[in-house]
Amino acid sequence: MTDDSSQQRFLQFDVEDGIGTIRLDRPPMNALNSVLQDELKALAEEITGRPDIRAVVLWGGEKVFAAGADIKEMRDMSYTDMVERAGALQASFTAVARIPKPVVAAVTGYALGGGCELALCADIRIAADDARLGQPEILLGLIPGAGGTQRLTRLIGPSKAKDLIYTGRQVKAEEALRIGLVDQVVPAAEVYRTAHAYAARLAAGPAYALRAAKEAIDRGLDADLETGLAIERNHFAGLFATEDREIGMRSFVEEGPGKAKFR
Repeated sequence: MTDDSSQQRFLQFDVEDGIGTIRLDRPPMNALNSVLQDELKALAEEITGRPDIRAVVLWGGEKVFAAGADIKEMRDMSYTDMVERAGALQASFTAVARIPKPVVAAVTGYALGGGCELALCADIRIAADDARLGQPEILLGLIPGAGGTQRLTRLIGPSKAKDLIYTGRQVKAEEALRIGLVDQVVPAAEVYRTAHAYAARLAAGPAYALRAAKEAIDRGLDADLETGLAIERNHFAGLFATEDREIGMRSFVEEGPGKAKFR
């Protein structure tokens, strides 16, 4: 395992066997202040450019994922202050969402407000059975500002998203699974291990094909169907230039499906 966390104040970052683990480290509740946001953006951009990292686990630790933005920091901010900051806030989360590799969120404890929005930036969310998720900004006289109104709606649909955003209520893990807010619920002690195992499975896959699949899905969601199909078509054809495609097809013909070992 390598430790790359020396330049972060509120993040820990480790890489092992091609899997990078981003751990939020701002106890007690991992409140997402501006320094942490900026660190997150820089780290996401670093991961994007590192070929040795093939999948990512996003984790808040054993007790809590992230209970939201730092309200104490935000309380004294004026309109003009937030005009300056809102773009940087969204950019930090967008940098995570655009990591061109599979990202798995390991959600323990609370994932509220900005914490929930950060989990939404992952491709897969694995939650503890006692986790609670939600967008409580309305209780502060606000709306989600780090992508919640957009990513949550795309994930669970407008009606369910409006229910959570309008009421600010917290969702228990069982309901989160039912409405599609999380993808798997496991005992709290097994959240990180399960997320890491899922990431390890993807890290062994064809890196360029996974990158193409992620971009085709994400970009396609922001376009009309015809444009989305064009994005898919271009990525599909482009993969015929990769070694992974050659390995996968040769293995299929010679050994049968599911036995390819990608480099």
